Amino acid sequence: MSGRGKETKTAAEDIAELRSRLHRYNHEYYVLDAPTVTDAEYDRLMRRLQAFEAEYPSMLTPDSPTQRVGAQPLAGFDKVTHASPLLSLGNAFSFGELQSFDTRVRSNVDAAALEYVVELKIDGLAVNLIYENGRLSKAATRGDGEIGEDVTGNVKTIRSVPLVLQPSEISLPDYLEVRGEVFMPRQSFDRLNRKREISGEALFANPRNAAAGSLRQLDSKITAERTLDFFAYGIGQRQSLPFLTHAEVLSGLKKAGFKINPNYQVFRSIDEVYSYCESWTERRISLPYDIDGLVIKVNSLSAQTELGNTVKEPRWAIAWKFPAEEATTVVEDIFIGVGRTGVLTPTAILQPVLLSGSTVSRATLHNEDFIREKDVRVGDTVVIHKAGEVIPEVIAVVVEKRSGEEKVFVMPAECPECGQAVVRKTGEAARRCVNPSCPAMAREGLIHFVSRDAMNIDGLGPSIIEKLLDEGVIVDAADLYALSAPQLAELERMGEKSAANMVNAINASRYAGLSRLLFALGIRFVGAKVGGSLGKTFGTIDRLREATMNDLIKIPEIGPRIAESLVGYFADPDHLSLIEKLKAAGVLTEEIQTSEPMQQTLAGKTFVLTGALNQMSRDEASAEIEKRGGKATGSVSRKTDFVIAGADAGSKLAKANELGVRVLTEAEFMDLLEARVV
Repeated sequence: MSGRGKETKTAAEDIAELRSRLHRYNHEYYVLDAPTVTDAEYDRLMRRLQAFEAEYPSMLTPDSPTQRVGAQPLAGFDKVTHASPLLSLGNAFSFGELQSFDTRVRSNVDAAALEYVVELKIDGLAVNLIYENGRLSKAATRGDGEIGEDVTGNVKTIRSVPLVLQPSEISLPDYLEVRGEVFMPRQSFDRLNRKREISGEALFANPRNAAAGSLRQLDSKITAERTLDFFAYGIGQRQSLPFLTHAEVLSGLKKAGFKINPNYQVFRSIDEVYSYCESWTERRISLPYDIDGLVIKVNSLSAQTELGNTVKEPRWAIAWKFPAEEATTVVEDIFIGVGRTGVLTPTAILQPVLLSGSTVSRATLHNEDFIREKDVRVGDTVVIHKAGEVIPEVIAVVVEKRSGEEKVFVMPAECPECGQAVVRKTGEAARRCVNPSCPAMAREGLIHFVSRDAMNIDGLGPSIIEKLLDEGVIVDAADLYALSAPQLAELERMGEKSAANMVNAINASRYAGLSRLLFALGIRFVGAKVGGSLGKTFGTIDRLREATMNDLIKIPEIGPRIAESLVGYFADPDHLSLIEKLKAAGVLTEEIQTSEPMQQTLAGKTFVLTGALNQMSRDEASAEIEKRGGKATGSVSRKTDFVIAGADAGSKLAKANELGVRVLTEAEFMDLLEARVV
């Protein structure tokens, strides 16, 4: 054998050994929660394997531990037809419904030998994993039960999913379907939402939605960053399997390297099943992940086959669902908050009550029509729940508990912050303060002024703005530009370095340009996109100030409502005074002109943006498209040329796939902007 041949053989052996060790260490850490090596040693071995695979690229395989970081972005998901359907489960909400299920089962199988396995119902997404010759070959979402989406690249990033089955005494077939639930632990969910809040992105309502959005990323590198987890709970096709019961299936899957939820038990009676289910109603709060009930399955696999399925669900299994997350408490008061546009929003101040694992002392009442419809009074006993499992909301009044001392609430005729009269326009649900000097509007307006899509003054958050206003250091947005580092350093918890950085950020924002400034001013109905169109059309704020209604409605994005708002804004002496102060402070009130005209590489092309982008906001992406001659619209049609799919893309992506519209990932979109071929 030549020297190079011996070297290649040695490399192949080393690679195989490294992969075997890393798979084992990965299983110990993510599945068994019992690591036997340090993180540093694991990283050293991983770097060594990466070096080998870089030197011998022909030896790189899809099941290598190095392939968990994420593959190249996809244009869309391929469809996968499941070899055996992933059926949904019927639901039981009471002991009586469980008894009915038990009666049906016992009338069709040997009741003397009947056992039930009860497992936690993880609140995530069902997936089907296919292993061929012991290696993960495909992963698909449940979809409609018959056809799902190929999410193999994304599932490979989940560390608790084995890429290669563990050696064991269990003889598994060459083709194996493993069913399980992908979920996001609460800690990962909290971390993700904090990150999105900082970057100004919409927050996920709950861990399940976050898991769904993460698993359906076209760029699996984003999925890899989201820290998803997985529990296996069953198998699909059952030919040639050495198991007699479902409990044996779970044990066998665990021996093969899968993560199995440890909280399952086998019972002989439906009374025991119900007691176990009930015990988790309170205990679930202590879990590091969400569950929405428990699943009861007939233990015997032969009995499962005998019972069979309906068109939609198995006759041998049922889900016991927790009662809706509601709580009863008392409305102690109703507080009115004032937003930056002057809208008065009522909030119920509640006797603190535990709901979904947290203490709730406030709940939204939306507007006066909502209060009138529900007939919510101060002193009422009310039922609350978490809308979308996040925002506490009053859903009903317990009228029979009224004593007669409750007070009917009337929305104030004056602003609680400034005392000026409020108005409610015809056709609107909200009452508004129209005093431009209202301190609440000033506070909320300043918070908006410094936000990411507006003047983008990093680090200048709500608490600092509130302190500056309370201490009389600033009155309006123009005063921000007179702040000095020593002034800011005197604020509580503000060091000299932080103060200097903030002053630098404030100074940099002077040159944000007219488009951002128009959005930052908080003119009603003027969002970032409309601000961009106005900036591009008029060029300076003085020209815009002179525009008439007819001038404005000629712009495609501007309708009568926006035009009327703009004309009214510039007719207000207080607004004109602020603009002059901003000019005097050196804030640019002209549109930024590039040194060279932008090449119109996207001329004639229509785009639709869906989901969250990482490198820019959707408004910024729309602006970049329009700079290059393209058009960004809000709905997908056959005339759409491209759909840009970011994180958590929804119905617009589905519509694009249905119509055959080309879908681009964010990376492909960036290539398109830079005039690289896509």
